Formats: sequence, C-alpha cells, structure tokens
Amino acid sequence: MSFVRTADGTEIFYKDWGSGQPIVFHHGWPLSSDDWDAQLMFFLSKGFRVIAHDRRGHGRSSQTFSGNEMDTYAADVAALAEHLKLKDAVHIGHSTGGGEVARYVAQYGGGGRVAKAVLIGAVPPVMVKSEKNPGGLPIEVFDGFRAALVANRAQFYRDVPSGPFYGFNRPGAKVLPGVIDNWWRQGMMGGIKPHYDCIKAFSETDFTEDLKKIDVPTLVMHGDDDQIVPIADSALLAIKLLKRGTLKVHKGLGHGLCTINADVVNADLLAFIQG
Repeated sequence: MSFVRTADGTEIFYKDWGSGQPIVFHHGWPLSSDDWDAQLMFFLSKGFRVIAHDRRGHGRSSQTFSGNEMDTYAADVAALAEHLKLKDAVHIGHSTGGGEVARYVAQYGGGGRVAKAVLIGAVPPVMVKSEKNPGGLPIEVFDGFRAALVANRAQFYRDVPSGPFYGFNRPGAKVLPGVIDNWWRQGMMGGIKPHYDCIKAFSETDFTEDLKKIDVPTLVMHGDDDQIVPIADSALLAIKLLKRGTLKVHKGLGHGLCTINADVVNADLLAFIQG
C-alpha cells in the first residue's frame, strides 16, 4: 500500500492509478477513498490518472489524536500533491471532502497545481446555524451526532446509510444492503476520536472566504433531496460566492448520489472536465 508521511508524522494512505490529467478525489465523513470506486473505474477507462486518499483518522491512514480539522486536512492534501508532483489537477470533493477541496484550492491551488474543482453535496459555505447563517442546522443536530457516535458507533454507522444518507428512508426507495454494509465497513475502519473531531470540522468550519478566493472553474453539484447537507444552505449559497462557478441541481437525488446515481454523476463530471 502507498502512504505519504506528513510534517507531523501522520501516514496518509492513497491510491494513484493510470496516467493522463490527474483527478484527485476527496471523500466524505466517516468514509474512505473506497467511496469513490465508481468514479475511479469510470475515469480510468476514460484515460485519466485517478488519485484518492484516506483523510487522516479515516480508512487506512493514521488514527490521529490531533490535527482533525480543515487547515490540517488541506495541508495533508498539499503534502500528497507535492509528493506526487501534481500539476493541472482536477479536485473533486463530496460532502466533508467538498470542504477539504475548498480549503485546499483556496490555500494551495496556485502555481498551476489546480485546473478545476468540483463540490458534490458539499458542506460549504457553513453548516451550523448562527446569527450570520440563520438557515443552518442547529448545533443540537451535531451534538446528537457526537452523542450517537460515542454511545454506539457501530449502530450509528448502520443507521445513517440505512436511512437519510442514500435516501433509503424515502417511500418506494430500493434499498441496497451491500451499499449499507460497505458504508459501515468504511466507517469502522477509521478511528472514533478523529471521527468525533471531524464532526466539528465539517459542521462549524466557515468556508466563505475560501470560496471567494477560488479562481478556477468550479462545478457545484447537489441533489435537491439531500437530507444530510440541505441544498438551500449549501450549494445555493456557495454558487453565489464563487467567481467561476457552475451549479448543477439534480431533482430528487440525495446525498449518496455518487454511489446510487454514479452514471448521472460521472457523465456530468466528464462533461465539466472536458468542457
């Protein structure tokens, strides 16, 4: 397996397959690079170099006690990009990974390193409700996540994919047990402490200034039935802050669209990258 060691000694696991223009995939909480299987295989078949890493504390990377916040996540990506000598890369992030993309591109995206960015079902600008963000989710929602995580992480990681993540709680939804099992498998590979810390990172980090700084073409893709990251307080606000943003809303699709609706997502991504 391939790892890059960061400045604080953390081992970041990554996959680096193929050749051509690099596409870097940033996964959501509490998952791993395996969540991008459908995209990795698709873009390999189209002649791209595909790269996906496990965020610190997630998957096969070090289960870190500290550094489980967005500045360090972005610095870890910068270390990976430097290690692989990436240029003209497309960075694609889902959910928490979308926040990671925003912070990375804003802070490290110059010098020809980044060609384009994509935010899918992503958390920016900021999720938690405040005076500045009255439409956000109350802090009690995220406190509930933390309590459930500590009380019984294994059960919590069954409940999330069985219900709102993929929209399997919607009337008439076709439930896919293998997808639920794979979500659980990925989640349980990571560490409870970094996963706990990451809830604060994805819910309370304000990416407003990051979005304003991004000067590469950026696709914002979201399902309007996203029960995890509601579209009204994420994509519809983020697009207003981007200099070169394009918004793509998919009617009826939920948060787990990269897996459940991979054919739709992959086609949109390919069109954007080649456009």
